[in-house]
Amino acid sequence: MKTIDTSDFSNKKVLIRVDFNVRLDEQFQITDDTRIRMALPTIQKVLASGGSAILMSHLGRPDNGPADEFSLKHLVPHLSKLLDVEVKFAKDCVGKESAGMASKLQPGEVLLLENLRFHVRENMGDEDFAKSLANLADSYINDAFGVAHRGHASNTVITKYFNDDNKMFGYLIAKELENAEKMMNNITRPFTVIVGGAKISDKILVLERLLDQADHIIFGGGMAFTFLRASGVDTGNSLVEEDRLDVAKSLMETAKTKNVQLHFPQDSVIAAAVEDNIETSIVDNTEIPPDMMGLDIGPVAAQNFSDIIKSSKQILWNGTMGVCENDLFINGTKTIGDAVVEATKNGAYSLIGGGDTVAAINKLGLADKVSYVSTGGGALLTLFEGKVLPAIKAISDPVPA
Repeated sequence: MKTIDTSDFSNKKVLIRVDFNVRLDEQFQITDDTRIRMALPTIQKVLASGGSAILMSHLGRPDNGPADEFSLKHLVPHLSKLLDVEVKFAKDCVGKESAGMASKLQPGEVLLLENLRFHVRENMGDEDFAKSLANLADSYINDAFGVAHRGHASNTVITKYFNDDNKMFGYLIAKELENAEKMMNNITRPFTVIVGGAKISDKILVLERLLDQADHIIFGGGMAFTFLRASGVDTGNSLVEEDRLDVAKSLMETAKTKNVQLHFPQDSVIAAAVEDNIETSIVDNTEIPPDMMGLDIGPVAAQNFSDIIKSSKQILWNGTMGVCENDLFINGTKTIGDAVVEATKNGAYSLIGGGDTVAAINKLGLADKVSYVSTGGGALLTLFEGKVLPAIKAISDPVPA
């Protein structure tokens, strides 16, 4: 793997694909800057080597074109503070103004381009768009693991326009792959997978793959109710993917044949809606009223899950146990997090991934107490599906002569 340690950036303009897809509150303040901080070593390496950095990223899903709420300009003050450099900002990622700003960059300076996804050509993998971005710089670094599973213009197609000596991976991607491969290639048992989030449909392929690897799979979040419904449990108004009940049944049957133990929550914290200060109660999952929904795992489930986790030697966690944005429904995730921390202290290897999960781990102050926190959710799961990430392949494969 070609990384930036073997490159000379002196007097070079370096285009860096970062993943600054961070959460912003209503005042456009960053609520979790993990992805920004994880990219700093790569940016700082370029600057310290006498180069200038041109940063490009997406933010959110601006499906209807440019919108202020998705502008990367909101990140400039915090990024400038973290880098201790006055970060310049281009109002577009391509075009004359951006090209002019890039051409005037001096060694040690940083330019942040506007949201790549303000152009539909980014997600389309448009070659002309990729070439326009490539023309801004002498070298290209991909350090955006969170979108490495996407074949977009800025992280995959763009590599066509740099020779093998001038395209490489940043420190973050190298670290992400090292930690993922450590788990995939050296399974230590018992191996427990914790899966949360809303939908089974987002994780069908990785679940099928993990049934060949894991000893225990723990389910929380909305997807647990699809499995419970498939088992014949009436789950009230809880989130259920009605069109995935057959898939859930099939996964449960496969688990039995492979001797993988699937664990579902016995009880839940329920409410009529996800609202602040709303009345909640704890019930067995067989007793959820028709007008109520499960929004977090209950204390019995949390304890049962914790016991399994604490006895594990390897842990993969993707997806929260409840709606953690609301503190009324974060206790289940906290209990699970504490169990992962305890297992890690006792020698287990723990890998945490996924935007919501990472945000919750940071909110709870547990990020530095587990083995590794990944910046990628979809990319990490794609690796565990056994697939090659397009953005990794694009740089790893040599340019045809």
